[in-house]
Formats: sequence, C-alpha cells, structure tokens
Amino acid sequence: MQASKTRKSKVHYNSGEQLSPWRESLNRIIFGAETRAGKLFDILLIIAIAFSVLAVMLSSVEALHKEYKQLFFYAEWGFTLLFSCEYFLRLIAVRQPRLYARSFYGIIDLLSILPSYIGLLLPGIKYMLIIRILRLLRIFRIFKLAEYVDEAETLMTALKNSSQKILVFLYAVLTLAIVFGSLLYVVEGSASGFTSIPKSVYWAIVTLTTVGYGDIAPQTPLGQIIASAIMIMGYGIIAVPTGIYSAELIKSYRPALVNNSACPSCGKIGHDSDADFCKYCGGDLKGIEHK
Repeated sequence: MQASKTRKSKVHYNSGEQLSPWRESLNRIIFGAETRAGKLFDILLIIAIAFSVLAVMLSSVEALHKEYKQLFFYAEWGFTLLFSCEYFLRLIAVRQPRLYARSFYGIIDLLSILPSYIGLLLPGIKYMLIIRILRLLRIFRIFKLAEYVDEAETLMTALKNSSQKILVFLYAVLTLAIVFGSLLYVVEGSASGFTSIPKSVYWAIVTLTTVGYGDIAPQTPLGQIIASAIMIMGYGIIAVPTGIYSAELIKSYRPALVNNSACPSCGKIGHDSDADFCKYCGGDLKGIEHK
C-alpha cells in the first residue's frame, strides 16, 4: 500500500511531457531571467509593452486620433500580433500549457491581446488593451526583485483569508444603504431630488463612503439630521475593512527566501529557495538554477 502511494507521488511530480531540446532552450529564453538571452528577451518585451500602452493612451486623445489614426491602427495590430506570437510561444515552451494558461500571468497575457480581436465586432472595447500594463509586473522577476514577489504573495494570501469577513461587511453596508436610502426617499421626496428609491440608495452609498458629490442633498431638518448621522457612521465604517485586512496580513506575514526562477512546467515563480518541486503544479525544480 505504501509502495503504491510512493509510485503515485512520483507520477504526480513528474507529470507532463519532457521538453525537447529546442523547447528547453525556448523555455530558458522566455521564462528564465537569469540567462543573458532571457533577460534581453524580457527587457525588450517590457519596452514593447510600455510603448503599446502609451499608444493606446494617446489614441484616446481625440485630436491625436484624428491626425494619426492610421499610425495608431498599425501600431495596435503590430503589437497585438507580436504579443499573440509571444503568447503561443509561452504555451509551447512549458511542459503543461494548460497550467500556464490558467495562471495569473497566462490570463493577463491572453487578456492583453483579446480586445483587439473582439474590437472587430465591438470597436469601443479596444481601449481595454490598457490592461497590458499589468504585464509589467514581470519587472520584479526580471530585475531579480524576488523579495517583492514574496511580499505580493503575502498580500494576496491575507486578502484571500479575509475575503469572507469583508463580504459580510459589504453586505451589512449595502443593507444600511438601502434602509437609509428608503428612509430619505420617504422623508425628502422628489422635491429635494430623491425621485426614486434607487437614486436615494445611491445618495446613501455616496454619503456612507464620505465621498459627498453634492448632486443630491436633503433639504428638510429631519433629512439633514439623518444625513449627519450617516456621515458620522461612515467614518466608523471605513476603518472596519482596514482592520480586518491588517489582522490577516499580520497572521499571513512570514519572511522567506524565494526562488526567482520560473517553473519549466507552468511558468510560475515565487517558490521557496530550498524547494525541489513546484508548489503550484508539482513540477520538478531540481534542474533549474536558483536565483
């Protein structure tokens, strides 16, 4: 029985096809920031991403768009085709493409090219290409800032652990907004701009969050008293999610050395420096250089 479990464990850790020599080289270039070729590839990629984001931002300026419409069109599709090729090369360069495609960076890489293709049917969506700026998160790995990757992972763990408490808190806030909004609708009425319960709830949310746009305001003394109570309550409410998240952050924080090299199977980074296997897919890390 024990031997059977051992065999299953070995199968799990060695799952995924072995890379051919040319795919192994491609993996080192695309996912390995420790080699000269890999670092050059990543630096050129970051420059391309920065210019593509700049092009999207400038194309939204009406005067520039009218004058350089054709140039922006070629730039958009040039970068889209470039990133499309890079995305497929990343899938080819890992042992388990599906794991990479479902990873954070895999999803961001895909979302960075989809708007251009969807834009053929829905033109306005092309400006969502600005999401490419998230790809610049790779800069932490490229310049060997592995400790920042570990800190980011700690923040995400704390957020995940506190998500249920925050959702309960948001439900309570939404309930209060509906109650206060309905109350102000009854007290003020359409004469003061509270023309419907949804609009009154919008006012209550704006007031509870202490934003206070001022487009709607209670005019009656009773309405102003209720509004004052909501504003004071809002200051107390703001501190609640911060406290929840801070408590989880303290529990989640654990300083640790991390490995800056990407897993050959799924392309993820952030493993412990003494790890022999990937904590995400179980792939073998023994053959890669620890940085």
